[in-house]
Amino acid sequence: MNPTRLVRRPWRLLAEASALLIAVVVAFPLYWMVLGAFKPAGEIESSEPRPWTLDPSLDSFRRVFEQNEFGRYFVNSLVVACTVVIASALIAFLAATAVTRFRFRFRTTLLIMFLVAQMPVEALTIPLFFLMRDFGQLNTLGSLILPHIAFSLPFAIWMLRGFVKAVPEAIEEAAYIDGASRSRFLWQILFPLVFPGLVATSVFSFISAWNDFLFAKSFIISDTSQSTLPMALLVFYKPDEPDWGGVMAASTVMTIPVLIFFVLVQRRLVSGLGGAVKD
Repeated sequence: MNPTRLVRRPWRLLAEASALLIAVVVAFPLYWMVLGAFKPAGEIESSEPRPWTLDPSLDSFRRVFEQNEFGRYFVNSLVVACTVVIASALIAFLAATAVTRFRFRFRTTLLIMFLVAQMPVEALTIPLFFLMRDFGQLNTLGSLILPHIAFSLPFAIWMLRGFVKAVPEAIEEAAYIDGASRSRFLWQILFPLVFPGLVATSVFSFISAWNDFLFAKSFIISDTSQSTLPMALLVFYKPDEPDWGGVMAASTVMTIPVLIFFVLVQRRLVSGLGGAVKD
C-alpha cells in the first residue's frame, strides 16, 4: 500500500467530515421549513419545538392553495423568471462574443465596468422606482423583468467571456472557409459550445428573479394582480397573528420550482461551473 495515501487519508477524512457538517448546517433550514409546513397549528406554535412531528397535517398547504390570488402569483413569478433567464442569456451570449472576438477601443474599460456595475441592489431601489414611474412601468411585470435583466447581465457576460475565449479561433476560421456565415457560426457552432456556461449563469438569474421580494414590494403598489409569489407570504404573515404554518407551506411551494430547475440543469451546471473555474 502506498504510504503517501496512508498519510493523506486522515486529512481526506477530515475534509469529508467538514463537508458533511457544512451540508447539514446548510440543509437544516430547508428541513425545518418543510417540517413546519407539515406541523399542525398547535405544534408549530409550541414553546418547546421538536425536530420532528408525530401528527403531520396538510392544513397549511390547504390554506395556501385556497388563496384566490396564489395561482396568479405563481404564474407571474414563472413569467418573470423565465423571461429574465431567456433574455439575459441571449444578450449575455451576444455581448460576451463581442467583447471576446472583436477588437475595439475601450474594450478593457468596458470589461471593468461590468464588474463596477455589480452594485448593491438596495442602493438602487429608489432611483429605479422613479425610473420605472417615468417609463410608466409601475404595477407591471416589466418593472420586475427589466431590473433583473440589467443586474444579471454583468455577471453573465463576465462568466461567458471565459467560455467564448476557450473556443479556438481555428474553429471559427474553418467554419468561414467552409462557407459558413457569421450568424451561422454564432448560433450553430459557438452557441452549443458555450451552452454549459449559459446554463450556469441562468441558474443565478432564475434564483434571483424567482426569490425577489424587494422589487415586487417596491414597484407593485396598487395592482396586486401583478404581484409575484414572494408577496404571497405577506398574506400569511400578520404582525398580530402570524400564520407560521402558512408561511412555511408557501415557502415550501416556492422552493419546488427551484429544485425542479436544478434537477433539469444539474449536469450542464456542473460542467459549466467546471469550465468557469478552469478558465
